[in-house]
Amino acid sequence: MAEKKKAEELPKLNVRQKQLAIQTELKAPKSQYNKFGEYRYRSCEDILEAVKPLLAKYNAVIDISDELVLIGERYYIRATATLTCVESLQSVASTAYAREPDNKKGMDPSQVTGATSSYARKYALNGLLCIDDTKDADSNEVRKQAENTPDEEPLSKRSKSGPAPNPDLVEELMNIIAAYSDLEAMNDFSTKYKEKLASLSEEDKATVRRAYYDRQRELRK
Repeated sequence: MAEKKKAEELPKLNVRQKQLAIQTELKAPKSQYNKFGEYRYRSCEDILEAVKPLLAKYNAVIDISDELVLIGERYYIRATATLTCVESLQSVASTAYAREPDNKKGMDPSQVTGATSSYARKYALNGLLCIDDTKDADSNEVRKQAENTPDEEPLSKRSKSGPAPNPDLVEELMNIIAAYSDLEAMNDFSTKYKEKLASLSEEDKATVRRAYYDRQRELRK
């Protein structure tokens, strides 16, 4: 009864006012962790879980739809996130695109489309809810790790008993990184190649990490 009364006491808001209120109050923590890149990020599911209580509070709903579109010679997933006011049925929408890769090793076509859809949906929600994810892999702290800046322990002071340089393995991992065509897939890099990464020397890890972040920045453009 108290909850019903509280809801009735809320001022009547149009859809844009509700969008502003939700954007202002939304707290979507970065609960996912990229071990290789050593940074946190949020998934599409994290955003949806965080926004649900606010949708109930402001009597609104979010719908997300996907559409496969051909642009030039490549197929893209176009995701649209729509916020609708339950009382007035007014709505506001945000759209994002993600390109399907030509192929993805170890994944069947439905998995490729599903991963691309998840990525597009996340960025459609980002636009709708005013969430900025660009700092995930481009913060100063991450860049220092990737570029092997002086904040790291000097090479002369590192243990000399670690793995020996392995240029062949470095080249293999860098080729894998270069083949990525979407950011979402890159989050699994450290898990899939955990053993190979662990066998690298610190210098080789720094080289691979720089390639990893360079590729991420390329895909963000």
